[in-house]
Amino acid sequence: MTQLIHRNLRQTPPAAVCAFGMYVRDGEGKTYLDGSGGAAVSSLGHSHPDVLAAMQAQLKTTAYAHSGFFTTDVAEELAARLAADAPGDLNQVYLVSGGSEAIETSLKLARQYFVESGEPGRRVFLARRQSYHGNTLGALALGGNEWRRKPFEPLLMDVARVSPCYEYRERPAGQDVNQYTADLLAELEQKILDIGPKNVIGFCAEPVVGATLGAVPPTPGYFKGVRALCDRYGMLFIADEVMCGMGRTGTLYAIEQEGVVPDIVTLGKGLAAGYQPVGAVLVRDHIVERLRAGSGVFQHGHTYNAHPVAAAAALAVQKLIQRDCLLGAVTVRGATFRRMLRDAFGTHPNVGDIRGRGLFLGLELVQDRDTKRPFDPDLKLHAAVKQKAMDCGLMVYPMGGTIDGRRGDHILLAPPFIATEADLGQIVARLSDGLARALEAIRPS
Repeated sequence: MTQLIHRNLRQTPPAAVCAFGMYVRDGEGKTYLDGSGGAAVSSLGHSHPDVLAAMQAQLKTTAYAHSGFFTTDVAEELAARLAADAPGDLNQVYLVSGGSEAIETSLKLARQYFVESGEPGRRVFLARRQSYHGNTLGALALGGNEWRRKPFEPLLMDVARVSPCYEYRERPAGQDVNQYTADLLAELEQKILDIGPKNVIGFCAEPVVGATLGAVPPTPGYFKGVRALCDRYGMLFIADEVMCGMGRTGTLYAIEQEGVVPDIVTLGKGLAAGYQPVGAVLVRDHIVERLRAGSGVFQHGHTYNAHPVAAAAALAVQKLIQRDCLLGAVTVRGATFRRMLRDAFGTHPNVGDIRGRGLFLGLELVQDRDTKRPFDPDLKLHAAVKQKAMDCGLMVYPMGGTIDGRRGDHILLAPPFIATEADLGQIVARLSDGLARALEAIRPS
């Protein structure tokens, strides 16, 4: 009996004893091809010698220094690099231990900004249904996945909701995509007006929605419209790039492809590619300057802010992405991967949509392609896909509740940026086998 509390309290997962490149090996000697980077984390694969060397070098000098007493050269260099590569004037960086912490930080920073701007009445955040922003209470409140939220609802702050930008399911048949986008923006504006613009702190959204929808990109012009509405009503726009950022979609920051600059960007997961727990919040200059000229303090902090070894890992990852031209690789390999998925699943009777950007792709599973009817959620198809893919030696990231937190299943694919065409072919072949086995397993006997 294990003393470790696992996610599934009735099942102990296999023990990972070795990880290298695209593979993870368990205690029984079986290897698994990593088709999802864990949870879109391991963008450089496993055991990259350059990242390990950077971490070891940092351990030999300063393993830990509390940010209330010291800064470190490596944290300063990481911040400078992130700011230099970010769009617009996102020049201020706050380093944390992961994505949920980054979201919590952004919420508190946004609120304090308005308090110090003489607008303490601003207290409401806006977000979208079927979004995911983390599992701490503030982040969970911001997220719009009902299954995750329901047990903790009494503990969560109120967040106003609007529709997701989810073209596959929510654009009415025959409606022009531009009109669909306009309708979404009109809904957002009406929600702002209903709440009262002077009561709204900001709007938070994932540029490409990850865990809850399965790599859903925005429609053209959607985020330009969001930016315009935030400017019109004096709100902040928070882009959650914890899962979709750091090169995953083919640009270092996913929002770059939308041609807008958010007020705050949150990072995690791929920032250090899994080599250390780390996250970051990037903030436009004027927001931090308001606090600097006012109280002079950001009223927030954690024990492991700007951890030097985590910063060293993240900095090494950033350098490798540039040195090895991995953003270009993501774009080229992403196009190849999408073609392979279309060839394998484009006419599959139970794959309704193939979507995403770069090496961040999703397959939505349906019982009927023509009507987009989902599988009965009680069948737990997503769980069967995960297990059967593992049986085939493949790690993918399936989830249920795609449509409304209960109905719908999808598979998220996020292989490391180092994947070769042969690796991608193996992912597709093993996924095809695993999906076939999962569909067979849920059929009535």
